[in-house]
Amino acid sequence: MQFMLLFSRQGKLRLQKWYVPLSDKEKKKITRELVQTVLARKPKMCSFLEWRDLKIVYKRYASLYFCCAIEDQDNELITLEIIHRYVELLDKYFGSVCELDIIFNFEKAYFILDEFLLGGEAQETSKKNVLKAIEQADLLQENIDFQMRLFSGVMVPNMVSESSGLFQTS
Repeated sequence: MQFMLLFSRQGKLRLQKWYVPLSDKEKKKITRELVQTVLARKPKMCSFLEWRDLKIVYKRYASLYFCCAIEDQDNELITLEIIHRYVELLDKYFGSVCELDIIFNFEKAYFILDEFLLGGEAQETSKKNVLKAIEQADLLQENIDFQMRLFSGVMVPNMVSESSGLFQTS
């Protein structure tokens, strides 16, 4: 896979992941062209199209289009399955994912994508394993957040009692 784009029916880019090095100018040009091309297609048309030297595979879920660019020899049906699996992962994590979940939690959407795909290839096909890794990362983040709050002013150790070894809070 060369890249994945998520965009709304209005053409607003919500998420982009590039697996090939391109300049920002080229990425913007590609994004603009592809969004216009996909949005201009009728709903009953095939979800595959040839574009430049790539194959574009896209699928619409509610108000979002999930669009992937693959090389000519790659399998379109596997790419559709990858898109569907990513949507299933988002659904499981957010509980019926919607566009607003992607907008307000884009870091988590990227993280889920990164747990699922590595270098444009599926690194883990088991939803259960991907969700477990995400849950573990969430627990780790909560632990770090708690420790940061603990040591950043909520319970600042300002004096250590020599005899008890306990912190006194301010």
